[in-house]
Amino acid sequence: MQNNVPSSGEDELIRLLLKRQSELNSLLEVTRAINKNAATPVLIQMLEVILQNYLQVGTFRFLIEKDGNYACISKYGGEFEPVGTLNKACLSLHKIKSPESLAGNQDPILKKYDYFIPIYHKSKALAFALIGDFNTSGEMLNNDLNFIQTMINVVVVALENKKLFRERLQAERLQREMELAAEVQNMLIPLRVHKDESVEIGAKYLPHQNIGGDYYDFIRLNDHEFLWCIADVSGKGVSAALLMANFQASLHAWAAVEDDLTNIIDRLNKKVISNTQGERFITLFIAKYNEKTRKLNYINAGHNATVLYSEGQVIQLKLGTTMIGAFDQLPFLNEGEIDIEPGTLLVNYTDGLLDFEPYGDKVWDEEALIDFIADNGDLSPDRFNQSLMDHLNIGIKGKPIDDITILTLRIF
Repeated sequence: MQNNVPSSGEDELIRLLLKRQSELNSLLEVTRAINKNAATPVLIQMLEVILQNYLQVGTFRFLIEKDGNYACISKYGGEFEPVGTLNKACLSLHKIKSPESLAGNQDPILKKYDYFIPIYHKSKALAFALIGDFNTSGEMLNNDLNFIQTMINVVVVALENKKLFRERLQAERLQREMELAAEVQNMLIPLRVHKDESVEIGAKYLPHQNIGGDYYDFIRLNDHEFLWCIADVSGKGVSAALLMANFQASLHAWAAVEDDLTNIIDRLNKKVISNTQGERFITLFIAKYNEKTRKLNYINAGHNATVLYSEGQVIQLKLGTTMIGAFDQLPFLNEGEIDIEPGTLLVNYTDGLLDFEPYGDKVWDEEALIDFIADNGDLSPDRFNQSLMDHLNIGIKGKPIDDITILTLRIF
């Protein structure tokens, strides 16, 4: 009669096959969850269930690398340790790259656990795990430890991929935001060159990183008056570009109905405060010229002083107020007035013109700019702007670190 009772060797083989099948099923379930883009807490919960119910791991600590430190993202069983203490204890084992027994370890934290399991990518440690109250047979120990390491590794890779995907989305969103901001700003930048019987204008705008916060404008008010403005909006991106667009619309609206520059600045300040709640500000220089009286009225609102060159003399136009958008009520507001001689050159610029990384012993500051204007003040506005940039690129050899805007006018 044939004996159908399995031998002990067959029992062990069947147990091993069933264990392998369970491991594959567990990996399959986790992989399916990852493919469905399951949330991080769901993946962590699945890992904990597998460790507790299938592998009988009684205590578990799971630390993952985050900004140079390790954060504990999963823990159960035993008395919970302070994260810093746990982090420090695991870092003492940073050279270990495969599961290792903690039997006999003298560290008061580590000796409470049975095994240390590291997760590496090349030479970088991505995560650590500590397991305790772990009872398994000698024959299956290596298999179980390797399976635990594989399972944790799968979860870590999934979390890394989520992180990379978020960073990619953020980078794409930022790139699109910059593109939109550049489109908005390009619509705001008016003429580059203009000339008529009373004024000749040359302008240069050089954004430092595709999109900047600089703005300038020229408005013909009537047959004998015109107004211009140069401004620098704090911040970058779409929000700064939209603030500039709103500022331009407000400037055009108030300039059409207000004769007094003081009232225009006061209204613009209130508008910026209303739009930004004090979180952004604008520095600007605004001026209005009357061709009949040859009088120039101006207000400098916390901006770099416009430089006036006439008959060999250089004057800085500094009267005005503080930046707009910073205070509900401007603390002071003074309007300047000056008579303009025929042939006067006015150089308006943003602070980026002076923000250059020095090269060697070359000096470039406000005083050097004034000297350059005095030496080149007879050039046409467009030629003056180009000569100034050539001087910076070739003579000073400085590297710009901010947006550069130059608006130069010659009044006849």
